[in-house]
Amino acid sequence: MHRFSKTLAPWAASVAAAVLLELPFPWNGPMPAWRSLFAWFALVPLLVALLRGERTPRRGFQLGYLFGVLWVMLNCAWVRDTMMQYGDMPPAAPELLLLAFSLVLGLYSGFFGLLLVWVRNRAGNRLALAAAPLLWVALELAASRVTSVPWDQLGYSQVDNALLTQLAPWTGVYGLSFLLVALNALLAAGLLLASRTARVRMLALAGVLLLVAALGLVVAPARPAATATAVLLQPNLDVGGTGMWMAPGEWQSHIGDFVARAAQPCTPFIAGIPETGAAEGATHCAPGGGHADLVAWPESPAPFFESDARFQQALKAVAAAAQAPLVVGSIGTEFDETVKDWREFNSAEVVAGGQTVGRYDKIHLVPFGEYVPFQRFLFFARKLTGKVSRFDRGSERKVFVLNGHKYGVFICYEAVFADEVRQFARNGAEVFVNLSDDGWYGDTSAPWQHLNMARMRAIENRRWILRDTNNGVTAVIDPYGQVRQSIPRHMGSSLAAGYGFRNGRTFYSVAGDLFAWVCAILSVGLLVWLYRAGHRYPFQDKDRF
Repeated sequence: MHRFSKTLAPWAASVAAAVLLELPFPWNGPMPAWRSLFAWFALVPLLVALLRGERTPRRGFQLGYLFGVLWVMLNCAWVRDTMMQYGDMPPAAPELLLLAFSLVLGLYSGFFGLLLVWVRNRAGNRLALAAAPLLWVALELAASRVTSVPWDQLGYSQVDNALLTQLAPWTGVYGLSFLLVALNALLAAGLLLASRTARVRMLALAGVLLLVAALGLVVAPARPAATATAVLLQPNLDVGGTGMWMAPGEWQSHIGDFVARAAQPCTPFIAGIPETGAAEGATHCAPGGGHADLVAWPESPAPFFESDARFQQALKAVAAAAQAPLVVGSIGTEFDETVKDWREFNSAEVVAGGQTVGRYDKIHLVPFGEYVPFQRFLFFARKLTGKVSRFDRGSERKVFVLNGHKYGVFICYEAVFADEVRQFARNGAEVFVNLSDDGWYGDTSAPWQHLNMARMRAIENRRWILRDTNNGVTAVIDPYGQVRQSIPRHMGSSLAAGYGFRNGRTFYSVAGDLFAWVCAILSVGLLVWLYRAGHRYPFQDKDRF
Protein backbone atom coordinates (compact mmCIF):
# COMPACT_ATOMS: atom_id res chain seq x y z
CA MET A 1 0.00 0.00 0.00
CA HIS A 2 2.87 2.33 0.89
CA ARG A 3 4.52 1.53 -2.42
CA PHE A 4 1.32 2.36 -4.29
CA SER A 5 1.04 5.72 -2.54
CA LYS A 6 4.56 6.65 -3.57
CA THR A 7 4.35 5.49 -7.18
CA LEU A 8 0.85 5.25 -8.61
CA ALA A 9 -1.11 7.59 -6.36
CA PRO A 10 0.32 10.84 -7.83
CA TRP A 11 -0.54 9.68 -11.35
CA ALA A 12 -4.03 8.67 -10.25
CA ALA A 13 -4.44 12.10 -8.65
CA SER A 14 -3.42 13.78 -11.89
CA VAL A 15 -6.02 11.78 -13.81
CA ALA A 16 -8.67 12.49 -11.15
CA ALA A 17 -7.99 16.23 -11.39
CA ALA A 18 -8.45 16.15 -15.18
CA VAL A 19 -11.80 14.38 -14.83
CA LEU A 20 -12.98 16.69 -12.05
CA LEU A 21 -12.04 19.78 -14.05
CA GLU A 22 -14.14 18.64 -16.98
CA LEU A 23 -17.29 18.71 -14.80
CA PRO A 24 -17.62 22.53 -14.60
CA PHE A 25 -17.67 22.89 -18.39
CA PRO A 26 -20.46 22.04 -20.87
CA TRP A 27 -20.66 18.52 -22.27
CA ASN A 28 -23.08 17.72 -25.10
CA GLY A 29 -25.56 20.31 -23.90
CA PRO A 30 -25.81 23.37 -21.65
CA MET A 31 -24.11 23.06 -18.27
CA PRO A 32 -26.22 23.16 -15.07
CA ALA A 33 -24.95 26.08 -13.00
CA TRP A 34 -24.34 23.95 -9.91
CA ARG A 35 -21.59 22.04 -11.70
CA SER A 36 -19.47 25.20 -11.73
CA LEU A 37 -18.64 24.50 -8.08
CA PHE A 38 -16.37 21.62 -9.11
CA ALA A 39 -13.88 24.18 -10.40
CA TRP A 40 -13.28 25.34 -6.82
CA PHE A 41 -11.62 22.06 -5.80
CA ALA A 42 -10.89 20.12 -9.00
CA LEU A 43 -7.20 21.07 -8.97
CA VAL A 44 -6.61 19.97 -5.37
CA PRO A 45 -5.55 16.39 -6.28
CA LEU A 46 -3.01 17.74 -8.76
CA LEU A 47 -1.60 20.31 -6.34
CA VAL A 48 -1.25 17.73 -3.57
CA ALA A 49 0.38 15.25 -5.94
CA LEU A 50 2.89 17.89 -7.00
CA LEU A 51 3.74 19.15 -3.53
CA ARG A 52 3.61 16.10 -1.26
CA GLY A 53 6.77 14.05 -0.97
CA GLU A 54 9.98 14.43 -2.92
CA ARG A 55 9.43 15.73 -6.45
CA THR A 56 11.85 16.83 -9.12
CA PRO A 57 10.82 19.50 -11.63
CA ARG A 58 10.93 16.78 -14.26
CA ARG A 59 8.38 14.70 -12.36
CA GLY A 60 6.32 17.84 -11.81
CA PHE A 61 6.22 18.39 -15.56
CA GLN A 62 5.16 14.79 -16.16
CA LEU A 63 2.30 14.95 -13.66
CA GLY A 64 1.12 18.31 -14.96
CA TYR A 65 1.44 17.18 -18.57
CA LEU A 66 -0.63 14.04 -17.98
CA PHE A 67 -3.32 16.18 -16.38
CA GLY A 68 -3.25 18.74 -19.21
CA VAL A 69 -3.33 16.24 -22.08
CA LEU A 70 -6.24 14.30 -20.56
CA TRP A 71 -8.22 17.45 -19.79
CA VAL A 72 -7.81 18.84 -23.32
CA MET A 73 -8.83 15.49 -24.82
CA LEU A 74 -11.98 15.47 -22.69
CA ASN A 75 -12.83 19.14 -23.13
CA CYS A 76 -12.08 19.32 -26.86
CA ALA A 77 -13.28 15.91 -28.00
CA TRP A 78 -15.36 17.84 -30.55
CA VAL A 79 -12.16 18.36 -32.58
CA ARG A 80 -12.22 14.69 -33.50
CA ASP A 81 -15.94 14.69 -34.34
CA THR A 82 -15.70 17.83 -36.47
CA MET A 83 -12.73 16.62 -38.47
CA MET A 84 -14.21 13.17 -38.89
CA GLN A 85 -17.36 14.59 -40.46
CA TYR A 86 -16.10 17.60 -42.36
CA GLY A 87 -12.32 17.40 -42.63
CA ASP A 88 -12.07 14.98 -45.57
CA MET A 89 -9.50 13.08 -43.54
CA PRO A 90 -8.31 9.49 -43.98
CA PRO A 91 -9.27 6.90 -41.31
CA ALA A 92 -7.71 7.43 -37.87
CA ALA A 93 -6.50 10.94 -38.82
CA PRO A 94 -9.15 12.74 -36.68
CA GLU A 95 -8.07 10.76 -33.62
CA LEU A 96 -4.43 11.53 -34.31
CA LEU A 97 -5.26 15.21 -34.79
CA LEU A 98 -7.06 15.35 -31.42
CA LEU A 99 -4.10 13.62 -29.79
CA ALA A 100 -1.63 16.04 -31.37
CA PHE A 101 -3.82 18.99 -30.39
CA SER A 102 -3.92 17.75 -26.79
CA LEU A 103 -0.19 17.01 -26.67
CA VAL A 104 0.56 20.59 -27.68
CA LEU A 105 -1.93 22.37 -25.42
CA GLY A 106 -1.14 20.03 -22.54
CA LEU A 107 2.35 21.53 -22.44
CA TYR A 108 1.04 24.55 -20.54
CA SER A 109 -0.14 22.35 -17.68
CA GLY A 110 3.16 20.50 -17.86
CA PHE A 111 5.07 23.75 -17.40
CA PHE A 112 2.73 24.65 -14.53
CA GLY A 113 3.72 21.42 -12.76
CA LEU A 114 7.41 21.94 -13.49
CA LEU A 115 7.47 25.52 -12.23
CA LEU A 116 5.38 24.80 -9.15
CA VAL A 117 7.70 21.99 -8.05
CA TRP A 118 10.77 24.11 -8.84
CA VAL A 119 9.45 26.93 -6.63
CA ARG A 120 8.62 24.45 -3.88
CA ASN A 121 12.10 22.94 -3.98
CA ARG A 122 13.64 26.40 -3.72
CA ALA A 123 11.33 28.02 -1.21
CA GLY A 124 8.87 25.55 0.29
CA ASN A 125 5.21 24.71 -0.11
CA ARG A 126 3.97 27.98 1.36
CA LEU A 127 5.44 30.12 -1.41
CA ALA A 128 4.65 27.49 -4.06
CA LEU A 129 0.95 27.55 -3.23
CA ALA A 130 0.94 31.36 -3.07
CA ALA A 131 2.55 31.41 -6.53
CA ALA A 132 0.16 28.88 -8.06
CA PRO A 133 -2.53 31.42 -9.14
CA LEU A 134 0.11 33.69 -10.67
CA LEU A 135 1.71 30.86 -12.62
CA TRP A 136 -1.64 29.53 -13.83
CA VAL A 137 -2.82 32.90 -15.15
CA ALA A 138 0.57 33.57 -16.77
CA LEU A 139 0.33 30.28 -18.65
CA GLU A 140 -3.28 30.97 -19.69
CA LEU A 141 -2.05 34.24 -21.14
CA ALA A 142 0.72 32.37 -22.97
CA ALA A 143 -1.85 29.96 -24.42
CA SER A 144 -3.85 32.88 -25.82
CA ARG A 145 -0.80 34.60 -27.32
CA VAL A 146 1.59 31.81 -28.35
CA THR A 147 -0.63 29.01 -29.65
CA SER A 148 -3.73 31.26 -29.95
CA VAL A 149 -6.09 28.69 -28.45
CA PRO A 150 -7.53 30.21 -25.24
CA TRP A 151 -10.42 27.73 -25.33
CA ASP A 152 -12.28 27.18 -22.05
CA GLN A 153 -9.90 28.97 -19.73
CA LEU A 154 -10.64 28.10 -16.13
CA GLY A 155 -12.59 31.28 -15.38
CA TYR A 156 -15.26 30.51 -17.98
CA SER A 157 -16.62 27.85 -15.62
CA GLN A 158 -18.05 30.70 -13.48
CA VAL A 159 -20.02 32.51 -16.20
CA ASP A 160 -23.25 31.78 -14.29
CA ASN A 161 -21.93 33.10 -10.98
CA ALA A 162 -23.37 36.61 -10.68
CA LEU A 163 -21.16 37.44 -7.68
CA LEU A 164 -17.79 36.36 -9.05
CA THR A 165 -18.30 37.69 -12.57
CA GLN A 166 -18.36 41.22 -11.16
CA LEU A 167 -14.59 40.92 -11.29
CA ALA A 168 -14.52 40.33 -15.06
CA PRO A 169 -15.08 43.98 -16.13
CA TRP A 170 -11.83 44.74 -14.30
CA THR A 171 -9.60 41.73 -14.91
CA GLY A 172 -11.27 39.84 -17.72
CA VAL A 173 -11.75 36.11 -17.40
CA TYR A 174 -8.21 35.85 -15.98
CA GLY A 175 -9.30 37.29 -12.64
CA LEU A 176 -11.79 34.46 -12.21
CA SER A 177 -9.11 31.89 -13.06
CA PHE A 178 -6.87 33.49 -10.42
CA LEU A 179 -9.57 33.20 -7.74
CA LEU A 180 -10.29 29.58 -8.59
CA VAL A 181 -6.65 28.49 -8.42
CA ALA A 182 -6.18 30.47 -5.19
CA LEU A 183 -9.04 28.60 -3.48
CA ASN A 184 -7.74 25.27 -4.81
CA ALA A 185 -4.35 26.17 -3.34
CA LEU A 186 -5.99 27.04 0.00
CA LEU A 187 -7.70 23.65 0.10
CA ALA A 188 -4.45 21.92 -0.83
CA ALA A 189 -2.71 23.79 2.00
CA GLY A 190 -5.30 22.36 4.38
CA LEU A 191 -4.16 18.88 3.37
CA LEU A 192 -0.43 19.61 3.46
CA LEU A 193 -0.04 21.47 6.75
CA ALA A 194 1.78 19.61 9.53
CA SER A 195 -0.48 20.75 12.35
CA ARG A 196 -3.93 19.20 12.62
CA THR A 197 -5.29 22.42 14.13
CA ALA A 198 -3.83 24.44 11.26
CA ARG A 199 -5.35 22.03 8.74
CA VAL A 200 -8.79 22.37 10.31
CA ARG A 201 -8.54 26.16 10.31
CA MET A 202 -7.41 26.27 6.70
CA LEU A 203 -10.17 23.95 5.53
CA ALA A 204 -12.75 25.89 7.54
CA LEU A 205 -11.64 29.13 5.85
CA ALA A 206 -11.85 27.44 2.45
CA GLY A 207 -15.32 26.16 3.32
CA VAL A 208 -16.52 29.66 4.17
CA LEU A 209 -15.16 30.97 0.88
CA LEU A 210 -16.89 28.14 -0.97
CA LEU A 211 -20.20 29.10 0.63
CA VAL A 212 -19.71 32.73 -0.36
CA ALA A 213 -18.90 31.65 -3.92
CA ALA A 214 -21.99 29.46 -4.01
CA LEU A 215 -24.14 32.50 -3.18
CA GLY A 216 -23.28 33.84 -6.62
CA LEU A 217 -25.34 31.04 -8.16
CA VAL A 218 -28.52 32.17 -6.40
CA VAL A 219 -28.03 35.94 -6.50
CA ALA A 220 -29.97 37.40 -9.42
CA PRO A 221 -27.89 39.68 -11.67
CA ALA A 222 -29.16 43.06 -12.84
CA ARG A 223 -31.59 43.03 -15.76
CA PRO A 224 -31.12 46.14 -17.90
CA ALA A 225 -34.10 47.11 -20.02
CA ALA A 226 -34.12 46.48 -23.77
CA THR A 227 -34.73 49.54 -25.91
CA ALA A 228 -34.41 48.17 -29.46
CA THR A 229 -35.37 45.07 -31.46
CA ALA A 230 -33.24 42.85 -33.68
CA VAL A 231 -34.31 40.03 -35.98
CA LEU A 232 -31.68 37.28 -35.98
CA LEU A 233 -32.08 34.73 -38.76
CA GLN A 234 -31.14 31.10 -38.20
CA PRO A 235 -31.16 29.40 -41.63
CA ASN A 236 -30.03 25.96 -40.37
CA LEU A 237 -28.13 25.20 -43.57
CA ASP A 238 -26.18 22.00 -44.06
CA VAL A 239 -22.53 23.00 -43.69
CA GLY A 240 -21.53 20.22 -46.06
CA GLY A 241 -24.04 21.01 -48.81
CA THR A 242 -23.26 24.42 -50.27
CA GLY A 243 -23.49 23.25 -53.87
CA MET A 244 -27.28 23.25 -53.83
CA TRP A 245 -27.26 27.01 -53.65
CA MET A 246 -25.81 27.33 -57.11
CA ALA A 247 -28.99 26.02 -58.75
CA PRO A 248 -31.31 28.96 -59.64
CA GLY A 249 -34.38 27.33 -58.09
CA GLU A 250 -32.66 26.62 -54.80
CA TRP A 251 -31.20 30.10 -54.70
CA GLN A 252 -34.59 31.75 -55.11
CA SER A 253 -36.17 29.48 -52.52
CA HIS A 254 -33.58 30.28 -49.86
CA ILE A 255 -33.50 33.98 -50.61
CA GLY A 256 -37.31 34.06 -50.47
CA ASP A 257 -37.10 32.46 -47.04
CA PHE A 258 -34.47 35.02 -46.05
CA VAL A 259 -36.73 37.90 -47.12
CA ALA A 260 -39.84 36.50 -45.41
CA ARG A 261 -38.14 35.92 -42.04
CA ALA A 262 -36.35 39.27 -42.07
CA ALA A 263 -39.70 41.04 -42.31
CA GLN A 264 -41.19 39.33 -39.24
CA PRO A 265 -41.37 41.85 -36.38
CA CYS A 266 -42.79 39.23 -33.96
CA THR A 267 -41.51 35.74 -33.11
CA PRO A 268 -41.79 33.35 -30.15
CA PHE A 269 -38.69 32.83 -28.03
CA ILE A 270 -37.15 30.86 -25.17
CA ALA A 271 -36.57 33.01 -22.08
CA GLY A 272 -33.08 31.70 -21.47
CA ILE A 273 -30.72 29.07 -22.86
CA PRO A 274 -32.26 26.32 -25.02
CA GLU A 275 -32.51 22.81 -23.58
CA THR A 276 -32.43 24.02 -19.98
CA GLY A 277 -36.15 24.00 -19.31
CA ALA A 278 -36.36 27.78 -19.63
CA ALA A 279 -39.85 29.11 -20.27
CA GLU A 280 -40.86 29.34 -23.91
CA GLY A 281 -43.85 30.35 -25.96
CA ALA A 282 -43.88 34.07 -25.25
CA THR A 283 -43.63 36.40 -28.25
CA HIS A 284 -41.46 39.48 -28.70
CA CYS A 285 -42.56 42.22 -31.09
CA ALA A 286 -40.96 45.42 -32.22
CA PRO A 287 -42.60 48.37 -30.43
CA GLY A 288 -45.96 49.21 -31.95
CA GLY A 289 -45.64 46.28 -34.35
CA GLY A 290 -43.17 48.35 -36.36
CA HIS A 291 -39.92 47.39 -38.02
CA ALA A 292 -36.84 46.00 -36.31
CA ASP A 293 -33.79 48.15 -35.64
CA LEU A 294 -31.44 45.54 -37.15
CA VAL A 295 -31.61 42.32 -39.16
CA ALA A 296 -28.71 39.84 -39.09
CA TRP A 297 -27.86 36.83 -41.28
CA PRO A 298 -25.12 34.65 -39.75
CA GLU A 299 -21.87 33.26 -40.99
CA SER A 300 -23.09 30.25 -42.96
CA PRO A 301 -22.20 27.90 -45.82
CA ALA A 302 -24.34 29.98 -48.22
CA PRO A 303 -22.09 31.19 -51.08
CA PHE A 304 -22.78 34.89 -50.54
CA PHE A 305 -20.02 36.56 -52.52
CA GLU A 306 -19.95 40.32 -52.27
CA SER A 307 -19.18 40.50 -55.98
CA ASP A 308 -22.20 38.37 -56.97
CA ALA A 309 -24.94 40.50 -58.58
CA ARG A 310 -27.60 38.05 -57.35
CA PHE A 311 -26.44 38.54 -53.80
CA GLN A 312 -26.56 42.32 -54.07
CA GLN A 313 -30.08 42.14 -55.48
CA ALA A 314 -31.09 39.87 -52.62
CA LEU A 315 -29.74 42.35 -50.07
CA LYS A 316 -31.84 45.10 -51.60
CA ALA A 317 -34.93 42.88 -51.44
CA VAL A 318 -34.30 42.02 -47.79
CA ALA A 319 -33.62 45.65 -46.88
CA ALA A 320 -36.85 46.74 -48.58
CA ALA A 321 -38.89 44.05 -46.83
CA ALA A 322 -37.37 44.60 -43.38
CA GLN A 323 -36.93 48.37 -43.65
CA ALA A 324 -33.97 48.02 -41.30
CA PRO A 325 -30.16 47.93 -41.51
CA LEU A 326 -28.62 44.55 -42.26
CA VAL A 327 -25.50 42.74 -41.03
CA VAL A 328 -24.96 39.78 -43.34
CA GLY A 329 -22.32 37.06 -43.28
CA SER A 330 -20.64 36.95 -46.69
CA ILE A 331 -17.41 36.41 -48.58
CA GLY A 332 -15.71 39.72 -49.22
CA THR A 333 -13.47 40.11 -52.26
CA GLU A 334 -10.70 42.55 -53.05
CA PHE A 335 -8.20 42.73 -55.92
CA ASP A 336 -4.63 42.98 -54.69
CA GLU A 337 -2.54 45.03 -57.10
CA THR A 338 0.67 43.82 -55.49
CA VAL A 339 0.17 40.14 -56.35
CA LYS A 340 -2.28 40.78 -59.21
CA ASP A 341 -4.85 38.41 -57.75
CA TRP A 342 -8.14 38.43 -55.86
CA ARG A 343 -8.20 38.11 -52.09
CA GLU A 344 -11.14 36.60 -50.21
CA PHE A 345 -12.26 37.38 -46.67
CA ASN A 346 -14.71 35.88 -44.21
CA SER A 347 -16.79 39.02 -43.90
CA ALA A 348 -19.87 40.73 -42.53
CA GLU A 349 -21.44 43.14 -45.02
CA VAL A 350 -23.30 46.06 -43.46
CA VAL A 351 -26.24 47.55 -45.38
CA ALA A 352 -28.29 50.63 -44.54
CA GLY A 353 -30.87 52.38 -46.71
CA GLY A 354 -30.51 49.61 -49.26
CA GLN A 355 -26.82 50.45 -49.83
CA THR A 356 -23.66 48.79 -48.55
CA VAL A 357 -22.06 51.12 -46.01
CA GLY A 358 -19.12 48.97 -45.01
CA ARG A 359 -17.69 45.54 -44.41
CA TYR A 360 -15.90 43.90 -41.52
CA ASP A 361 -13.30 41.32 -42.52
CA LYS A 362 -12.53 38.65 -39.97
CA ILE A 363 -9.10 39.19 -38.45
CA HIS A 364 -8.52 36.11 -36.31
CA LEU A 365 -8.95 33.14 -38.61
CA VAL A 366 -9.31 29.50 -37.52
CA PRO A 367 -6.09 27.55 -38.14
CA PHE A 368 -6.68 24.45 -40.29
CA GLY A 369 -10.27 25.65 -40.74
CA GLU A 370 -9.93 28.94 -42.61
CA TYR A 371 -6.27 28.78 -43.47
CA VAL A 372 -3.28 26.46 -43.11
CA PRO A 373 -0.58 28.05 -40.93
CA PHE A 374 3.07 27.76 -41.93
CA GLN A 375 2.09 26.38 -45.32
CA ARG A 376 5.69 26.15 -46.44
CA PHE A 377 6.44 23.65 -43.68
CA LEU A 378 3.00 22.04 -43.31
CA PHE A 379 2.51 21.38 -47.00
CA PHE A 380 1.05 17.95 -46.19
CA ALA A 381 -1.78 19.48 -44.12
CA ARG A 382 -3.66 20.47 -47.25
CA LYS A 383 -4.07 16.82 -48.17
CA LEU A 384 -5.29 15.97 -44.67
CA THR A 385 -7.84 18.78 -44.44
CA GLY A 386 -9.47 18.85 -47.83
CA LYS A 387 -12.28 21.27 -46.90
CA VAL A 388 -10.12 23.97 -45.39
CA SER A 389 -11.02 27.41 -46.72
CA ARG A 390 -8.30 29.84 -47.72
CA PHE A 391 -9.22 33.26 -46.44
CA ASP A 392 -7.08 36.35 -46.00
CA ARG A 393 -7.01 38.26 -42.73
CA GLY A 394 -8.80 41.52 -42.18
CA SER A 395 -6.89 44.38 -40.61
CA GLU A 396 -9.31 46.78 -38.89
CA ARG A 397 -11.80 46.41 -36.04
CA LYS A 398 -14.41 48.66 -37.55
CA VAL A 399 -17.42 50.18 -35.82
CA PHE A 400 -20.53 50.94 -37.89
CA VAL A 401 -23.05 53.70 -37.19
CA LEU A 402 -26.61 52.50 -37.81
CA ASN A 403 -29.69 54.49 -36.78
CA GLY A 404 -27.49 56.75 -34.70
CA HIS A 405 -25.87 53.91 -32.69
CA LYS A 406 -22.46 52.26 -33.02
CA TYR A 407 -22.21 48.51 -33.67
CA GLY A 408 -19.15 46.29 -33.44
CA VAL A 409 -19.19 43.05 -35.44
CA PHE A 410 -16.99 40.00 -34.85
CA ILE A 411 -17.19 36.58 -36.45
CA CYS A 412 -17.33 33.09 -34.93
CA TYR A 413 -13.99 32.02 -33.37
CA GLU A 414 -13.08 35.63 -32.62
CA ALA A 415 -15.49 35.46 -29.66
CA VAL A 416 -12.92 33.48 -27.65
CA PHE A 417 -10.29 36.25 -27.81
CA ALA A 418 -11.19 38.65 -25.01
CA ASP A 419 -8.42 41.16 -25.68
CA GLU A 420 -9.52 41.48 -29.30
CA VAL A 421 -13.28 41.74 -28.75
CA ARG A 422 -12.86 44.44 -26.10
CA GLN A 423 -11.26 46.68 -28.74
CA PHE A 424 -14.65 47.13 -30.40
CA ALA A 425 -15.95 48.64 -27.15
CA ARG A 426 -12.83 50.77 -26.85
CA ASN A 427 -13.50 52.00 -30.41
CA GLY A 428 -16.97 53.13 -29.37
CA ALA A 429 -19.28 50.18 -30.13
CA GLU A 430 -22.45 50.39 -28.03
CA VAL A 431 -23.57 46.84 -28.87
CA PHE A 432 -21.84 43.75 -30.30
CA VAL A 433 -23.04 41.55 -33.17
CA ASN A 434 -21.49 38.08 -33.24
CA LEU A 435 -22.09 36.12 -36.45
CA SER A 436 -21.20 32.43 -36.23
CA ASP A 437 -21.64 29.08 -37.93
CA ASP A 438 -21.51 26.46 -35.19
CA GLY A 439 -22.93 23.86 -37.56
CA TRP A 440 -19.42 22.46 -37.94
CA TYR A 441 -19.49 21.38 -34.30
CA GLY A 442 -22.59 19.19 -34.62
CA ASP A 443 -24.12 17.94 -31.36
CA THR A 444 -20.93 18.16 -29.34
CA SER A 445 -19.95 20.28 -26.37
CA ALA A 446 -18.43 22.99 -28.58
CA PRO A 447 -21.57 25.09 -29.34
CA TRP A 448 -22.31 25.38 -25.63
CA GLN A 449 -18.70 26.14 -24.72
CA HIS A 450 -18.62 28.75 -27.50
CA LEU A 451 -21.81 30.34 -26.14
CA ASN A 452 -20.36 30.64 -22.63
CA MET A 453 -17.23 32.33 -23.93
CA ALA A 454 -19.37 34.84 -25.83
CA ARG A 455 -21.33 35.45 -22.63
CA MET A 456 -18.08 36.32 -20.86
CA ARG A 457 -17.33 38.91 -23.56
CA ALA A 458 -20.65 40.59 -22.71
CA ILE A 459 -19.74 40.64 -19.02
CA GLU A 460 -16.21 41.95 -19.50
CA ASN A 461 -17.36 44.86 -21.64
CA ARG A 462 -20.88 45.31 -20.21
CA ARG A 463 -22.34 45.16 -23.69
CA TRP A 464 -25.38 43.48 -25.21
CA ILE A 465 -24.44 40.79 -27.73
CA LEU A 466 -26.67 39.81 -30.65
CA ARG A 467 -25.44 36.30 -31.34
CA ASP A 468 -26.68 35.09 -34.71
CA THR A 469 -25.75 31.54 -35.74
CA ASN A 470 -26.49 29.20 -38.62
CA ASN A 471 -28.06 26.47 -36.48
CA GLY A 472 -27.81 27.61 -32.84
CA VAL A 473 -27.30 28.83 -30.26
CA THR A 474 -28.91 32.01 -31.65
CA ALA A 475 -29.53 34.34 -28.71
CA VAL A 476 -29.48 37.82 -27.24
CA ILE A 477 -27.08 38.16 -24.30
CA ASP A 478 -27.36 41.06 -21.88
CA PRO A 479 -24.42 43.00 -20.36
CA TYR A 480 -24.39 40.66 -17.34
CA GLY A 481 -23.94 37.53 -19.44
CA GLN A 482 -27.54 36.33 -19.16
CA VAL A 483 -29.16 34.79 -22.23
CA ARG A 484 -32.36 36.79 -22.32
CA GLN A 485 -33.96 35.31 -25.44
CA SER A 486 -33.08 32.44 -27.76
CA ILE A 487 -34.60 29.91 -30.18
CA PRO A 488 -34.20 26.13 -30.46
CA ARG A 489 -31.21 24.70 -32.29
CA HIS A 490 -31.30 22.73 -35.53
CA MET A 491 -34.30 24.43 -37.06
CA GLY A 492 -34.76 27.12 -39.68
CA SER A 493 -36.22 30.05 -37.80
CA SER A 494 -35.74 33.65 -36.73
CA LEU A 495 -35.59 35.44 -33.41
CA ALA A 496 -37.10 38.88 -32.87
CA ALA A 497 -35.57 39.96 -29.58
CA GLY A 498 -34.93 43.03 -27.48
CA TYR A 499 -31.52 44.54 -26.81
CA GLY A 500 -30.02 47.83 -25.67
CA PHE A 501 -27.04 50.16 -25.99
CA ARG A 502 -24.20 51.01 -23.62
CA ASN A 503 -21.80 53.95 -23.94
CA GLY A 504 -19.51 53.53 -20.95
CA ARG A 505 -16.30 51.54 -21.16
CA THR A 506 -15.18 49.11 -18.47
CA PHE A 507 -11.63 49.04 -17.15
CA TYR A 508 -11.10 45.84 -19.10
CA SER A 509 -12.37 47.43 -22.32
CA VAL A 510 -9.72 50.12 -21.93
CA ALA A 511 -6.78 48.24 -20.39
CA GLY A 512 -7.29 44.73 -21.78
CA ASP A 513 -5.25 41.89 -20.29
CA LEU A 514 -3.36 44.13 -17.84
CA PHE A 515 -4.16 41.87 -14.88
CA ALA A 516 -2.87 38.80 -16.72
CA TRP A 517 0.29 40.64 -17.74
CA VAL A 518 0.88 41.66 -14.12
CA CYS A 519 0.55 38.01 -13.10
CA ALA A 520 3.03 37.04 -15.82
CA ILE A 521 5.53 39.73 -14.77
CA LEU A 522 5.26 38.75 -11.09
CA SER A 523 5.74 35.09 -12.03
CA VAL A 524 8.88 35.84 -14.00
CA GLY A 525 10.15 38.12 -11.24
CA LEU A 526 9.62 35.39 -8.64
CA LEU A 527 11.40 32.78 -10.73
CA VAL A 528 14.36 35.06 -11.39
CA TRP A 529 14.57 36.01 -7.71
CA LEU A 530 14.57 32.38 -6.57
CA TYR A 531 17.10 31.40 -9.23
CA ARG A 532 19.49 34.13 -8.16
CA ALA A 533 19.01 33.21 -4.49
CA GLY A 534 20.09 29.66 -5.28
CA HIS A 535 20.44 27.23 -2.37
CA ARG A 536 21.19 30.10 0.00
CA TYR A 537 17.48 30.89 0.35
CA PRO A 538 16.73 30.17 4.04
CA PHE A 539 13.73 27.86 3.80
CA GLN A 540 13.44 24.64 5.74
CA ASP A 541 10.91 21.79 5.90
CA LYS A 542 9.74 22.24 2.30
CA ASP A 543 7.29 19.37 2.41
CA ARG A 544 5.09 20.46 5.31
CA PHE A 545 5.56 24.23 5.52
